[in-house]
Amino acid sequence: MSMLQFTVPPLPHYMLCGPSFYAPGGRHVSRRNVGVFDLLVVREGCLYMGEEDRTFEVGEGCALILRPDSYHYGTKGCDVHTSYYWLHFQTTGSWSVTDDELPRHGVEPYDEKRTQALWSYATHTFQIQVPQFARLLHPGKVDELIGQLIQLNQSFYSGSAKWNQQALFQDVLRQLSASMAKEESTPAAACADLAAAYMRKHYRESVTAQELGDRLNFHPVYIARCMQRIYGCTPMEYLLHHRIEQAKLMLLQTDHTVARIAEEVGFNQAAYFTSCFTRAEGISPRKYRQRFSYG
Repeated sequence: MSMLQFTVPPLPHYMLCGPSFYAPGGRHVSRRNVGVFDLLVVREGCLYMGEEDRTFEVGEGCALILRPDSYHYGTKGCDVHTSYYWLHFQTTGSWSVTDDELPRHGVEPYDEKRTQALWSYATHTFQIQVPQFARLLHPGKVDELIGQLIQLNQSFYSGSAKWNQQALFQDVLRQLSASMAKEESTPAAACADLAAAYMRKHYRESVTAQELGDRLNFHPVYIARCMQRIYGCTPMEYLLHHRIEQAKLMLLQTDHTVARIAEEVGFNQAAYFTSCFTRAEGISPRKYRQRFSYG
């Protein structure tokens, strides 16, 4: 596994992110030496990517970081509708590519210069690693974090918003790093991730707590406890959040009516969709489209 290793401080910093999609046959553009790291997180479908002489199939729940100093390209068109997030970040510190993981436990070897630096209050640097390609341990959590980053993009000139974005981005990096862990996922995390994956796949359909339990072979109460512990919300709250996020993408990327979008993302009534959307976002779907659509 190739890993990107950063010497910190300074920490890698967030620049900008957004949603994107390809219809069947769509292919990622070819670019060389773009100068920023480009994180791709696939929500639905699959991106077929290449970087120099390596190729990647970035499926649902997977992430790939394209390097700032390399040539990357789409190896072929998407087989199905593919929805993903892109996120640009950079570092002013040193970084490298390695196949050797940092030790996760144990005592660091004695280093006289490092010890002297600690006693003299000099800056002590260390290394962090994130995988270049990974199947995310908690894809729903990464989806939620990037969704929050996108919302804060609208307050680009606010100092507090920028600060919050950097904090959220560090959480994204920690999620990427956690996906390298070889330890088995806890039963609660495994159950929560199964439930989240099922709801992301079937969000267009009518999903009940009982049906979720039947599909996953877990008691609905147990699933709810696991979701609350791992994601901080109930299954139905998670489903509603995902439907709203999908609706926001459609509002910005299509000219479909609000009623059609409501139906597409799993709401039986447009009025109920509008009510839920307004409560979650603070503005109606129509005003959201007017405020954030460009061109």
